[in-house]
Amino acid sequence: MRSFCLHATEFVLPGATMGEGYLPVHDGRLGHYTRERPDTDVVELGDAIVGPGLVDTHIHGFVGHDVMDLDADGVAEMCRALPRAGVTTWMPTTLTATREDTRAACASVAAYVREAADKPATRVGGIHLEGPFFTLKYKGAQNEAYMCDPSMDAMLEWAAAADGLPMKISIAPERDGAPEFCAQASAKGFVVSLGHADAGIDDVLACVNAGATQFTHTYNGMRGLHHREPGMVGGAMASHGTYVEVICDGLHVNPVAVRALVAAKGWEHVMLISDCMRAGGMPDGDYTLGELPVVVANGAARLRDGGNLAGSILRLCVAVKNVVDWHLVSPDEAIRMASEVPARACGLGDVAGALVPGRPADLVVFDRSLDLRATYVAGEVAYQA
Repeated sequence: MRSFCLHATEFVLPGATMGEGYLPVHDGRLGHYTRERPDTDVVELGDAIVGPGLVDTHIHGFVGHDVMDLDADGVAEMCRALPRAGVTTWMPTTLTATREDTRAACASVAAYVREAADKPATRVGGIHLEGPFFTLKYKGAQNEAYMCDPSMDAMLEWAAAADGLPMKISIAPERDGAPEFCAQASAKGFVVSLGHADAGIDDVLACVNAGATQFTHTYNGMRGLHHREPGMVGGAMASHGTYVEVICDGLHVNPVAVRALVAAKGWEHVMLISDCMRAGGMPDGDYTLGELPVVVANGAARLRDGGNLAGSILRLCVAVKNVVDWHLVSPDEAIRMASEVPARACGLGDVAGALVPGRPADLVVFDRSLDLRATYVAGEVAYQA
């Protein structure tokens, strides 16, 4: 059993951000932070910030693979590569597809989890179903051919294929039966998020009051804010206790709009996500998102037909750096927005998102410029810059 401790100038801990000290790791699990040097090997990190491993609850693909490839080996490759993004827990995210392909995607993720080797790879925290219960006007890069009204029968079928993994599903509030679905799904322990929708405020609040707790990539793929009809964005900003996803790559949402969102919700309810597709970590070129052709160039992924943004190639650690560089939040708040907040929002707070003694030592090391220096999974270095 290997024992050591990390020495750095700042630690983002659950109750407060602490100054210079030591964080012990014993047999891959966290010990108690202390200001006194323990009698063990010390890994000197210098003027660094140590925080919980990042939690990406909305990510479709990475390093050439996609969840909709329906391939457990591809899920494994993404798990091995995601520490490069600072991510130690993720929710593989589907796209609007046939009922059968959605079931197969859930099954492929579950197959990987059952067979995963004990190696320093990002953990699967659950599955995020992005669709197919969306509407046409704000379809974005979703395939309209498979859009339909919410079905609890389908949801239970997909959950069964996921073999007990936590589930999150994004739906459009104006779909027939959406409030009833929100109530039934939340009662089953599923997380319901609202997105890809042209809903008015009444439909939005009906779903929130029935159990929906999140908004999917806020601003993107949804009706905007108007002073007479607050719409989806107004509902996201004003609804009590809900969480909002936001893609902070500087392309999907203007930093000023992110500032308005943080001001409305408080950083404690803003979830940084990547919405990354298969071209993440890859060179520019031609790719696909689901069945749709995508061109990646100049830092953006766009549909070949029409030029809409098609997910992103953002690494979540870069989103953390961006919101600090945009002077929106402090470094420790930014780290929490990409770890503690999404974990809590998706029901993963007991297993991820916080440096709690006894848990696996999943953590990130940032320098003072918020550039990622290292990612640890279960106390092992999974990525080092």
